[in-house]
Amino acid sequence: MASLTRADAQGLCNFVDLSPSPFHVCATVAAMLADAEFDELVETQPWPTEPGRYYVIRGGSLIAWSTEGEGTADASGTARPFRIVGGHTDSPNLRVKQHPDLVSAGWRTVGLEPYGGVLLNSWLDRDLGVSGRLTVRSGATAEDVLVHVDSPILRVPQLAIHLSEDRKGVQLDPQRHVNAVWGVGTEPRSFIGYLADQAGVAADAVLGWELMTHDLAPSSLVGVDGDLVSAPRLDNQGTCYAGVHALLAATEQVAANPGPAPMLVLFDHEEVGSMSDRGAFSDLLNTVLERIVLARGGGREEFLRTLAGSIVASGDMAHATHPNYPERHEPAHRIEVNGGPVLKVNQNLRYATDAAGAAAFALACDQAGVRLQRYVHRADLPCGSTIGPITASRTGLTTVDVGAPQLAMHSARELMGAADVVSYADALAAFLTPAA
Repeated sequence: MASLTRADAQGLCNFVDLSPSPFHVCATVAAMLADAEFDELVETQPWPTEPGRYYVIRGGSLIAWSTEGEGTADASGTARPFRIVGGHTDSPNLRVKQHPDLVSAGWRTVGLEPYGGVLLNSWLDRDLGVSGRLTVRSGATAEDVLVHVDSPILRVPQLAIHLSEDRKGVQLDPQRHVNAVWGVGTEPRSFIGYLADQAGVAADAVLGWELMTHDLAPSSLVGVDGDLVSAPRLDNQGTCYAGVHALLAATEQVAANPGPAPMLVLFDHEEVGSMSDRGAFSDLLNTVLERIVLARGGGREEFLRTLAGSIVASGDMAHATHPNYPERHEPAHRIEVNGGPVLKVNQNLRYATDAAGAAAFALACDQAGVRLQRYVHRADLPCGSTIGPITASRTGLTTVDVGAPQLAMHSARELMGAADVVSYADALAAFLTPAA
C-alpha cells in the first residue's frame, strides 16, 4: 500500500515551495493529476458519462476522483459509494490590501492585512515574496493570471527593543504594524503595476486581485538526523500532498479491483470560516457528487443512496506535544512527531469524529500498518476546528477528523516529522481503499 518512501518527504518540501497560494496548490496538484492521466472538467460544460479519472478546479479549490472499474453509465450499481479525503489549500498569512501603495517616514510601504489566525510575530524580519492571482481584462470579459514573485521584495521590520516602552517588544497592531517595506522614497509606487509587469500583463488591464505574501526560505529536511520537515504552510499543504498521493495510489488499486470511488476534495478559505463559493460551506462538494451520479445514469434516489454509503476523512494538521509547553496539552493524550497519523476527537464537535468514523480510520491505519495516535484538546482551552464539522453538516456524510502532528501551527514557518509524511499518506490511501 505504500505510496511514498521516507526519502519522499523532500517531495513535500518541493510541493510547498511550488505552491505559495491556494491557486498554486491547485496548479501543482493538477499537474500531478495530469501526469496520472486525469482529465480536467469544466463546471459550465457537460460532463462525460464514461468512467474515468477526472478533476475540477474552482478558484483555489479542487476536487479529483476516479470512477474507473464500475462499468458504463447505464449499468447497475449507480449507488456505488465514495471514500473521500478532504483538506484545505489556504494558510494564514499577510495579504495585500485594495489600496496598497503607502509612504511613511521616507519609506515606500505596501499595505498588508492578516488572513486567518496568523501568528503575526512570526512574519517579522523575513524576506517575503508575493503570489496569488490577478484578474485581468480580456476583450469584453476577464481572465485569471497567476503571479508568483520569489524575489525578496517585501519585509515587515521589527521595532528595535530600545524603542519599546518596557524593552519587552511591541504588542502588534494588525492595522498599523504589518505593512511591508519595499523601497525608499517620498512618492508612492504602484505595487499592482509592478506585479502586473512581473506577470506580463498591462497594469491598466488589472481588474481585481487576491495576493498574499510568502516566506522565501526554502523548505527543507532539518534536525541532526534529517528526520524533520521545516516549511511554511504545512497547515494544510501537508494534507494536500499526502492526499494527492493517497488518491493516486487508490486510483491504481480500484482500476484493477473495484471498490468505493476514491475522491480528494481540497477547499479554499478554511482559515477564515469557509463561507465562500468554494469553501466547505458552499455547494461545491454536493454539486460534484450529484453530477457524478447523474453521469453514471443515476437519479435523485441513487444520489441519496450514494451519500448514505459514503464517508469522509477530513484531513488537517494536528498539534504535536510541544517540548517547551507540555502543560498546554491534555496530559493523557501526548502526541509524538514521527509517531503516526492522529485521530482528532472533541466532545463539543469542533471535530466531526464519532465512533463510526473513528473505527473507519483505525481500520485504515491497521490496513496500512501504521500506528494511530488519538488527540483530545485540553478542556479548559478553546479548540480549533476544521472542514470536518462543516462537511458533515452540509452533506450528511459520516466524517472523521484526522491529521499529521506538527509544531508552530499558523506560524510563517512550521515543523513536522519526515516519517509522518509517509505514514499519513499511507493511512489516507488505505482509507480510500478499504479491505473487503
